[in-house]
Amino acid sequence: MPEAIAPDDVLRDAEVPATDAAFWLAISRVPHIGPARIARLVERFGSLEVAWCAPRQALLAVLEPKPLSELLAVRARADPQRELERITALGMRVTHPGDREYPRLLAEISGRPSILYVRGEIVTDDDASVAIVGTRRATPYGLQCAGRIGAELAQAGVTVISGLARGVDGVAHRAALESGGRTIAVLGSGLDVISPGEHRLLAEKIAAQGAVISEFPPGAKPDAQNFPARNRIISGMSLGVVVVEAPRRSGALITATFAADQGREVFVVPGSVFAQASEGTNAMLRDGARIVRDGADVLDDLNLGMGRVSSVQQAQMPLDDNERLLYMALRDEARHIDELAEEAGLGAGQAGALLLTMELKGLVRNHGAQFYVRR
Repeated sequence: MPEAIAPDDVLRDAEVPATDAAFWLAISRVPHIGPARIARLVERFGSLEVAWCAPRQALLAVLEPKPLSELLAVRARADPQRELERITALGMRVTHPGDREYPRLLAEISGRPSILYVRGEIVTDDDASVAIVGTRRATPYGLQCAGRIGAELAQAGVTVISGLARGVDGVAHRAALESGGRTIAVLGSGLDVISPGEHRLLAEKIAAQGAVISEFPPGAKPDAQNFPARNRIISGMSLGVVVVEAPRRSGALITATFAADQGREVFVVPGSVFAQASEGTNAMLRDGARIVRDGADVLDDLNLGMGRVSSVQQAQMPLDDNERLLYMALRDEARHIDELAEEAGLGAGQAGALLLTMELKGLVRNHGAQFYVRR
């Protein structure tokens, strides 16, 4: 994990020329030079381009012998501009503190990444982001909760952030996409190394309707030691983190810990006291974490309201014939799934699957106990 940097050292509003990106990229890859030393280089030399070209004696005033020798070694063999062009040729961009695309909330945290690789686009609306995280081995209940909260947040114009993993992460991303909202995936590998492999298509869709980002360079494998660093980006980019099902030893709990340390809100979806998948989340609730049932709870607690609807979501979503029959059977008051299925002439199982899809689209609301109502 990169070296911590004091909040006072964060370059929140610095004007950095676009050409300086090449030197941020080059210096961020130098061993033993993390955010704190990079901040000192910028303070001393005004830009990393000047620092890159500075004589050894001038650099000694900022860097200790070990990081200095590493910088000099990299400088002797690397061409920053050529490396930036290579990244661009791979279909990626880089952003760094001070750059307009760098996430505003992330720039405020201690130990923020010096460089982010980006596919897709990070926009100003992403300042209103909420992370949804949880176990890879989620139960059907956990998957339903993640999908419901992800859809409701996206429908309110909130960007959904997660880690592209199996289970809760994947469902949260898909729910945001299917609701016409934005979502951002943060990887623990290079952007060209999608893990799990079955999420490659999902990653493409996210890049088209949000962004896929990483602080790890192209080719980096999803090694276990990368994920705590990845998790502090997920929480750092978010106003709050929703934890949906997490056993006692879970990366989602690490994300929640980072969130608390960063001054972010931590929300927990309650689970069965008999489910191993909910041992960690239920323990968090016992220790005083904030309980949430749906997206509306998260929006209320963060004072985001329900007025942030994305322009993408405003387009009318098409319904197939069976969905249309179910939608016509819905009322403003809740009706049981058996009643809906009978009126629509569908089997209960088929109706249940269709209602879940319609819920993710934001067309119906599940009131619990298999009662549904029009949104």
